Amino acid sequence: VELTNYGGIITKIMVADKKGNFDDVVLGYDSLSHYVKKTPYFGAFLGRYANRIANGKFRIEDAEYQLATNNGPNALHGGVKGFDKKIWEAASFKTENEVGVVLRGISPDGEEGYPGNLTVDIKYSLNNMDELKIEYFAETDKATVVNFSNHSYFNLEGADQGSILNHTLALNANRFTPVDNTSIPTGEQRKVENTPFDFRAPTKIGARINQVENAQIKIGNGYDHNFIINKNSDKLALAATVYSPRSGRVLEVLTTEPGVQFYTANYLGKKFIGKKGKAYASRDGFCLETQHFPDSPNQRAFPSTVLKPGERFESTTVFRFLVR
Repeated sequence: VELTNYGGIITKIMVADKKGNFDDVVLGYDSLSHYVKKTPYFGAFLGRYANRIANGKFRIEDAEYQLATNNGPNALHGGVKGFDKKIWEAASFKTENEVGVVLRGISPDGEEGYPGNLTVDIKYSLNNMDELKIEYFAETDKATVVNFSNHSYFNLEGADQGSILNHTLALNANRFTPVDNTSIPTGEQRKVENTPFDFRAPTKIGARINQVENAQIKIGNGYDHNFIINKNSDKLALAATVYSPRSGRVLEVLTTEPGVQFYTANYLGKKFIGKKGKAYASRDGFCLETQHFPDSPNQRAFPSTVLKPGERFESTTVFRFLVR
C-alpha cells in the first residue's frame, strides 16, 4: 500500500490474483501533481463531513452554521478545501505484524464554516492478514459535526482494466436511504427488497444498474446511495463483499460505521487521465465509503454526527483482501 500525506490519499494497493500476479487495484494518478490539480476524490480522506449536507447548513443547539456549497446547492466532502486537500504531519511505525502511518493535524475553528478546533489523527496500517485498516480519531473544543471516510475507487481486475460491471457485490443491508434530485436523503429508510438495490445475495454490479425506470437509479445515474448496514452496535461488522471472477480477488469491507455509500463512478466519463495514461470511463471503478448517513445534521431520525468537547470520535474501517 502506498499513500501520501497530501489529503491522506491512498495512491496504490498491490494485490495478488488467483495466479499470484500482483496488480494495483485502486484508480488514481502516477504523480502527486495530478491529485493536486484535478481529482474526483481518488483515494482521498474525506472530512470534516464526508458526503452531503443540504444547502450547506446545519444547526447545533441555537447556532446555525453556513458551509460552502460545492455540489449544486449542497456541501460535499468537507467543502472547497476539505481534508482531502490538507497536508498532514506523518509518522511511520512498524511492529511484528503490521506497518503503517499515522497522519495528524488540526482543523481550526471556522475552517470551511465548521465550528470548533478539531484535532485529527488517522492511522493507516497493513497487517500480515492482508488487511488495510483505517482508524479515525478526533476531539473538539466546541460542539461540531464529524463524518470521516475514504474515497478509494476499486477495480479488482486492475486500475487500468476498464469496467467493474462483472464484479459481484454482496451488501449486508436490508435498507437504503433514497435521495431527492440533489442527492440529499429524503429521510426515508427504504427496504431494498424488490428493488435494484437488493444486494443481500451476491449480484453482478451491472445486473440492474441501467434500470432507469427506477427513479433512484435515474437520479444517481446508477448507484450513488447510502446503504444502512445490518447491525445493532458500533462494533466492527461486515458491510460488503466484492468478488472479481476474472482475477479471483475478493474485497471484504468491515466497519464500525452505520452506513456505506456504494458509488459506481458514474461521472468519470473519460475526463480523468489516470495511471499508465488510462482515460477512466464511467463505471471503471466502485467506491464503498463507510460513513454516517448523508445530511445527518439535518435529519433527526438518522444517527447523530455531533461531537462535543470532552468526547472522542473513533471510527474503524478494514479493507480485507482475499483470493478465490
